[in-house]
Amino acid sequence: AITGEICSLFLVLQHFGLTEDKKNMSISILANYDVVYLAQVYLNKMLLGQYNSTLGKYVGYTEKTKEIADNLNKNKGFLEHEKKNKEKCRTNIPLLCLFFPPVKPIVRLRLVESADSKHPGLFMCSAYNFYPKQIKLTWLRDGKEATSNVTSTDELPNGNWLYQIHSYIEISSKPGEKISCVVKHASLTEPKVYDWVPITEAGKNKIAVGAAGLLLALVFPIIGVIFYKRKATGCIQPRTPQNTIKIELK
Repeated sequence: AITGEICSLFLVLQHFGLTEDKKNMSISILANYDVVYLAQVYLNKMLLGQYNSTLGKYVGYTEKTKEIADNLNKNKGFLEHEKKNKEKCRTNIPLLCLFFPPVKPIVRLRLVESADSKHPGLFMCSAYNFYPKQIKLTWLRDGKEATSNVTSTDELPNGNWLYQIHSYIEISSKPGEKISCVVKHASLTEPKVYDWVPITEAGKNKIAVGAAGLLLALVFPIIGVIFYKRKATGCIQPRTPQNTIKIELK
């Protein structure tokens, strides 16, 4: 027997882009976003079956639930009921946006490995601390979308309702070639482009000088403390007791 059931509503935002007026966010979402409704049944944390509004039918994942799903799919009353649930889900999107407003991702684009003439470079585009989960990262080479040698992780939960994702592209960049990462997310009014800026020799020298200065700033206080402690220890002289009686032996 099924010991527990979970009926879940998942809002899958399949398109990207909001109007610039954030006061009209709810209207914008209703106009630009699609909704996927899932009704799921679990037993001991195992998914047995579900209704998926994208498929428009019930799906079973065991021999018994497959049989049940086939019977439910023959009943138009059940299917119509699930369609009404999807519309309720769509209607409640504005309420969801009030309690869970979109959070803009923090994006970092960097070269993981140094690129040279023989080995390709591995560029990494990371998006951190964004909500909702759905996001899209793409790559541009001199303004043209690059799809080969591209890999991406899934959206990874941070544990605080926020997510992160990482996308990689392995290429041999040419001198002067522009490498960009494009981020599309519900929190952005339009796709945002992040360009990779290579570090020049002057920039490397500045970083080296800054690191050396920081190291010296940390070392000198430590040396001062050590020197002070040693000096303080050396200044301590044993005191001669005031009531000492001196006896001279002749």
